[in-house]
Amino acid sequence: MSLLRTRVELSDLRRINSRKLQPLFEEEARCWSEQLRWDYRPSIELIRSFINARSLLGYAAWQNGEPAGYGFYVLEDHKGLIGGLFVSSRFPQVEIARLLLREMLADLRHLPHITRVEAQLMPSGTEIDEVLSGENFRIFHRQFMLLSLGNRSAEASKPPASLALEPWNDRRLQSSARLIQLAYQDHIDGEINDQYRSEAGAARFLRNIVFLRGCGEFLPQASFVLAASPHDAPIGLVLNSAVAPGIAHTTQICVLPGFQGHGLGRGMLAASAAALTRMGFTAISLTVTCANRNAVALYESMGFKTLHRFSAGVWQA
Repeated sequence: MSLLRTRVELSDLRRINSRKLQPLFEEEARCWSEQLRWDYRPSIELIRSFINARSLLGYAAWQNGEPAGYGFYVLEDHKGLIGGLFVSSRFPQVEIARLLLREMLADLRHLPHITRVEAQLMPSGTEIDEVLSGENFRIFHRQFMLLSLGNRSAEASKPPASLALEPWNDRRLQSSARLIQLAYQDHIDGEINDQYRSEAGAARFLRNIVFLRGCGEFLPQASFVLAASPHDAPIGLVLNSAVAPGIAHTTQICVLPGFQGHGLGRGMLAASAAALTRMGFTAISLTVTCANRNAVALYESMGFKTLHRFSAGVWQA
């Protein structure tokens, strides 16, 4: 039996003022902070600005005249990205989330140039799996993990004598994009995020992280490239951003195929943890695909604990 005893109405985000969604924004910020230890307020301010500019594609849900939830999507070349989905705990969250998601997917399916849709919605958990599978999405379960810094398992270790850890330099962006493409060409995460499949896509991903603060405030002092020399192509990469006071998030870590399985990823994470500790950070988080068992085992061995599980979905025409 449906939990929706009163009618839910949907309205185009481009036809409302963001002030009407203020109770949702406040609850959403609390949810990210309590559940993921992430300060989502800067992202909310960006969302608010796009809504007020009438340029954000998506819907708000209303029940009894009150804002119950909202969702939005963005278009990128041939692809649609479900960028956000939140429903207040004061309302039937799962059913309203499904209504919003179905409406956004219907919009995207009607655009002839869209041949792929990706959705990674951390706070939504796995409750939307039924909707995604019903819309012919492939579903990948992911883990949000957190490490309390100072954990002995994450103590720094040195790379092999033939390699050196260099602090991030923007001049490394293009060579790091090539590294990401090579690292993910046969990797499950390349199926989830097709930016990893090409050098141009990986470069867009890196610019979003490094220059546009697409995932918090980038921390070059705690981000490293692993290479034989400053003139050689990198074989490893770890990037970190600040997402809340004292909390960092590893936005990317990868090692070139052929060099994996030799402790290089562990060494880069340990170097990040040491740098972040010196900077006064108390914890670091990351996300990992559950099926990537080697990575999950590595993170667990270093002391990372799973705080949350969520779904990533991919639809391909």
